[in-house]
Amino acid sequence: MTATRVLVLNSGSSSVKYQLLDMREGDRLASGLVERIGEQTSRLKHTPLATGGGTRERTGPIADHDAALKAVAEELARDGLGLDSPELAAIGHRVVHGGKLFTEPTFVDDTVLAEIERLIPVAPLHNPANLTGIRTARALRPDLPQVAVFDTAFHTTMPEAAARYAIDVETADAHRVRRYGFHGTSHAYVSRATAKLLGKAPEEVNVIVLHLGNGASASAVERGRCVDTSMGLTPLEGLVMGTRSGDIDPAVIFHLARVGEMSIDEIDTLLNKKSGLIGLCGDNDMREIRRRIDEGDVRAKLAFDIYIHRLKKYIGAYYAVLGRVDAVAFTAGVGENAAEVRAAAVAGLETLGLAVDGGLNAVRGDEPRLVSPADARVAVAVVPTDEELEIATQTYALVVQTN
Repeated sequence: MTATRVLVLNSGSSSVKYQLLDMREGDRLASGLVERIGEQTSRLKHTPLATGGGTRERTGPIADHDAALKAVAEELARDGLGLDSPELAAIGHRVVHGGKLFTEPTFVDDTVLAEIERLIPVAPLHNPANLTGIRTARALRPDLPQVAVFDTAFHTTMPEAAARYAIDVETADAHRVRRYGFHGTSHAYVSRATAKLLGKAPEEVNVIVLHLGNGASASAVERGRCVDTSMGLTPLEGLVMGTRSGDIDPAVIFHLARVGEMSIDEIDTLLNKKSGLIGLCGDNDMREIRRRIDEGDVRAKLAFDIYIHRLKKYIGAYYAVLGRVDAVAFTAGVGENAAEVRAAAVAGLETLGLAVDGGLNAVRGDEPRLVSPADARVAVAVVPTDEELEIATQTYALVVQTN
């Protein structure tokens, strides 16, 4: 029997998200989440999609990632989908930062692990957790191919003019300071899905992808290749986000240190966790912000206006970078569900060929769809992202290619 299943693991500092997929048709067999690892109140939620059973939950202390993955394996085994199944072809791991070296999915070995570890200084919140998940999975199934799929990989096609910061080259190179970009698996998936929605090959279209969740990023995708993206050395740069500031004058940091007498750690916390929408109005849930706006809340309205202003700037900038735009695609939690955001983002851009149809834009759905008028010069699309499927697809393709 040919092994066709891929287990996708997304390991956070205190959580593990997972999905088991059968790559013959891309069917999901199971999914789940282990959260609050290392606490007495740990919780595992498991949904056996293949059997149609309801979500199962277990609570109680889960000491570490090793215990978490063993618990996941037990839940999968209850559904006949255990990690010892001969149908399991590989385990695919989300790794946030791959630097310049990792431009495609990569089999994990000790050398790869060492390089991911070497990148921790530029991804201190994410790479350590990703490493823990990989090491635990390798220990559980040392005979099984483990594949790292990097968030940064899709953006490694950016030209140097887009990837370089205008600082001293020697200093930048010595400390790996450049623009890497993130959410790459989402941007890759959505750009291809948008081309398919238009009935064209990815190599035939130019797409602006707007990944709008609590973290948010934009990318300019030219004929299937990323040529610019809004996040930089870290996920802090770019769009206004739920708790992150996005673009800011670097001198603000010096000012806060000198005049505000804030430490580097305090400024880091401010810009990453206490800024963006939550810093502007106290909420980072777009649904709550829209509710407050409807009630006449001035701070919520200002936060929304700042969010949209930045979004429009990036749409315009990436239109200029691409020269020709075939589609603008909205994805992730806000992009897929907030019709008001989509409408506001393209309002006033009619001379660029951008508009939404009010009726189409108001319709909610789980499938990729166009929300622009039939005669629009540039398509406006809503494309639900599927990072797990993208990771599984890349993982399985590597395994099949190697075999």
